[in-house]
Amino acid sequence: MRLSSLADYAVVMMSASARHCGVTGRLNATLLSEETGIPLPTVQKLVSRLSSAGLIESTRGTGGGFRLSRPPVSISLADIIEAVEGPIVLTSCVDEGRHDCIIEENCRVKPHWNVVNGAVRGALAGVSLASLSTQIPFVPSEVEGRATGDALGARASTQPVLGIGEVDARGLGTNGLRVEA
Repeated sequence: MRLSSLADYAVVMMSASARHCGVTGRLNATLLSEETGIPLPTVQKLVSRLSSAGLIESTRGTGGGFRLSRPPVSISLADIIEAVEGPIVLTSCVDEGRHDCIIEENCRVKPHWNVVNGAVRGALAGVSLASLSTQIPFVPSEVEGRATGDALGARASTQPVLGIGEVDARGLGTNGLRVEA
């Protein structure tokens, strides 16, 4: 299971917005695009979707922009993902009104999917935007250390903690996306 790029960008964008919460009155799409490395048209598209979902308040015109509609602690990762991708479901058979599975009538697993979906959504709902917006230093996992030939943690002490909008030596921004010069 993997989030779409658009959902991932929405999480990055909302996290950056939460870091500005209380610091500036309103943000604009250009500033957020520059800070996160997300293309401006994508930020604009996400502002529309997140506004429609009630996660941000948007105002047009002079002095306009957008801001979070509620405190970061009361916005969950599930809220953001559902605003972009719709309900969190792992299989189509649990969607109301969808009956496109050829084994649906005899499937013995179908009754259990709602429990699984609830567990996944619950886990995502348990992660607040406030926790996502807290900057923590990058520490490579054991798998990443082995994949690059480094010993576990060998790069951790030399890996700088990036500030907002900064790019590391590998060309990756604070959001983990490659930044093209």
